[in-house]
Amino acid sequence: MSREDLEQLQLERLQSTLYRVGTHVPFYRKKFDNLKVNYDDFQSLEDLRRLPFTSKQDLRDNYPYGLFAVPLRDVVRIHSSSGTTGLATVVGYTKNDIKNWSNLVARILTAAGVTADDVIQIAFGYGLFTGGFGLHYGAERLGASVIPISAGNTKRQIQIMQDFKTSALVCTPSYALIIADALLEMGINPNGLSLRVGLFGAEPWSEAMRREINEKLGIVATDNYGLSEIMGPGVAGECQECNGLHINEDHFLLEVVDPDTMEPVEPGETGELVITTLTKEAFPMIRYRTRDLTRLIPEPCPCGRTFMRMQRIMGRSDDMLIIKGVNVFPVQIEKVLIEIEDTEPHYQIIIDRDNHSDKVTVLVEVNESIFFDEMRKQRVMVDHIKARLAAELGISVDVKLVEEKTLERSEGKSKRVIDNRKL
Repeated sequence: MSREDLEQLQLERLQSTLYRVGTHVPFYRKKFDNLKVNYDDFQSLEDLRRLPFTSKQDLRDNYPYGLFAVPLRDVVRIHSSSGTTGLATVVGYTKNDIKNWSNLVARILTAAGVTADDVIQIAFGYGLFTGGFGLHYGAERLGASVIPISAGNTKRQIQIMQDFKTSALVCTPSYALIIADALLEMGINPNGLSLRVGLFGAEPWSEAMRREINEKLGIVATDNYGLSEIMGPGVAGECQECNGLHINEDHFLLEVVDPDTMEPVEPGETGELVITTLTKEAFPMIRYRTRDLTRLIPEPCPCGRTFMRMQRIMGRSDDMLIIKGVNVFPVQIEKVLIEIEDTEPHYQIIIDRDNHSDKVTVLVEVNESIFFDEMRKQRVMVDHIKARLAAELGISVDVKLVEEKTLERSEGKSKRVIDNRKL
């Protein structure tokens, strides 16, 4: 589809979505009335900027069904966000939404190299979290064999991989490394498994972490992107070129804005991702602030797909740590640590406030030979890590080496930051 034809399709679907929310969702109808916006006049995608943003707080304020655009009798599935603070955000799907969701996730799987001949092990938690069911339905739509093992019980995961000849793994990137560590402990050579590809998401991860996963599991690790408020997985995903996530632009309209001014950034610049759904029936979203930081990549991809790509998420504007006046993202720290020899891919950031000054301590797991080595070598390593982190972050932090397996392991999203400040 040419860009001109795609934008015409987007505009027609946007007009339909605006009519749906303006007619059936009191929240949006009131917003439009207050701004004196007549969505019937929308003749261009540029007109989208006249509309208000939607935030996660808006979803919480309308908990549970206030933003649904169809009667509950038409909703065949209800999910909610995996967030741990405040009221959950509740989302719904019609029968047609589920069909579209399955097709879009099947696209992502296909781009990553999965086929109907694959056996896909889904180690995401099933339940209200959209990740497990989203990938499950997409894999079945593709015709692959699905193992819905869910999260946890790592040794059982490995046994299933061996016995069922798993060829594709779906989980968080941090859990993929936990599996890799367990394989090493159990004396199992990953090359003896049938694994060849992995689709990882639900938390930020660096290119260095991707290399670590590829090397330890002997696979091609791809990134994919989605969020419960928009649909779940299936919004965008990497092809095997691994050079940006292809956006399903016929179903989602993406903007990148400056999170401070909320104005559009220049093409190719980094900013906060804002998404408008174009085909959702039960739970349409208009200009939803994802808080995820990325940039759009308009250049064509060697794989031949023509949808625009977005850069992998570098962090979240609301998860950003402001330390001594400097903006810091945990993924920056991970990027440094994972490139340093003899460190393990597990770390934790502890933030305290002492005499009105922020103090950051990074706990770093190191292999046994370093931890029990002479103190001088430990000091050299600590100084090296501190210097690398200071150069990357622009602030000084303390570093403490800890033994392997000292830090808590998580089979879901890893808790990387403990912020003890009273902010």
